[in-house]
Amino acid sequence: MFDALGALIAFRLLHLEPASALGAAVHFFVMDVAKIFVLLVVVIYVMGLLRAMLSPERVREFVRGRPDWQARGMAVTLGAVTPFCSCSSVPLFIGFVEAGIPLGVTFSFLIASPMINEVAVVILVGVLGWKLTTLYVLAGLTVAWFGGIVMQRFRPERWVEDYVWKIRLGEANRVEPDRSLRGRHRQALAEVREILRRLWLWVLIGIGVGALFHGFVPADWVSRHLGGETWYTVPAAVLLGIPLYSNATGVIPVAEAMLTKGVAVGTTLALMMSVAALSLPEMLILRKVIRWPALALFVGVLAVAFTLVGWGFNLIA
Repeated sequence: MFDALGALIAFRLLHLEPASALGAAVHFFVMDVAKIFVLLVVVIYVMGLLRAMLSPERVREFVRGRPDWQARGMAVTLGAVTPFCSCSSVPLFIGFVEAGIPLGVTFSFLIASPMINEVAVVILVGVLGWKLTTLYVLAGLTVAWFGGIVMQRFRPERWVEDYVWKIRLGEANRVEPDRSLRGRHRQALAEVREILRRLWLWVLIGIGVGALFHGFVPADWVSRHLGGETWYTVPAAVLLGIPLYSNATGVIPVAEAMLTKGVAVGTTLALMMSVAALSLPEMLILRKVIRWPALALFVGVLAVAFTLVGWGFNLIA
C-alpha cells in the first residue's frame, strides 16, 4: 500500500522517471513518510493505553530494594518498554540515586531506554525481518546489562555531582491519574500528540536523508566503501552517530536506505545504536548529573560495545 502510494505521487502525479535518481528519492520519501507515521500513531496509541499508569516514579519503585541481578534485569526490561527520552534522564537518575539503587543498575536503564523501544522495533521488523530485529533487541539488552556492570566496576559514585546526593524527590501532592478507560484514552491521545510533536521533524529529516542516500548515492560506491569486507566501517559508523541527534525511530529510514545500497547489516545497526544512545545532546543532559570522567567512561564503554555488536552482526549476516 505504501509502495503504491509512493509510486502514485512520484511517477504519476509528478511524472518522474522510476529509473532516475530524483524519482527513486521521491518514491522512497513518500513511501516511508506514510508508512512510518501510520505505524507511529498506531503503536504509540496502543502502548499509551497500556502505559497510562506508568511513570518514572513507578519505574523507580519497581526496582527499589531488589537484589542486584534482579534489579538490573528489571531496569533493562523497563528501559526497553518505556518511552522515556534523554530529557528524562536527569530526574530518573536522581530518583534512582535517592532510592538507593546501585548506579550500575541505573546506567543499565539509561542504556536500554533510548536504544530499544517498541515503535522502533515494529518498524524495524518491516526493514530487517523478525529474525534480525530479534537479534538487534537481544544485542541491545546485552549491551545494557553488561554496560551497567562495567560502569559499576569503576565505582561511578565518586563522579556523581554533589547536589544529586542531597536531593530528595517529594512523594506528596502527587495527582492521582485517571484510571478509567476514558482517562487512559485521553492520556494515550496526549502521548501520541506529545511524541509526534517531538519526533515529526527528526523523522522527516531522517527520511529525507535516507531518500537522498537511496536515490543519489551510487550502489557500487556504497558497496566498495561501506561493505562488510573492511573492518573500520563499523567503528567509523559508531563515531559518525555521536554528533547526530535522533532516536531509534528517526534513524531507521537512514538505515533502510543504507541497507538497500549494500551497506553491511552490522555497520548499519552500529550507526543506529550510536545515534540512539550516544547522541551529543543526550550526553550534555547527562553531564548535569555526572562529571566528565564518568561521562567519558560511559561513552567509551558503549562505543566499544556497539563496535563489537556491529562486527558480530556482519559475521552473522
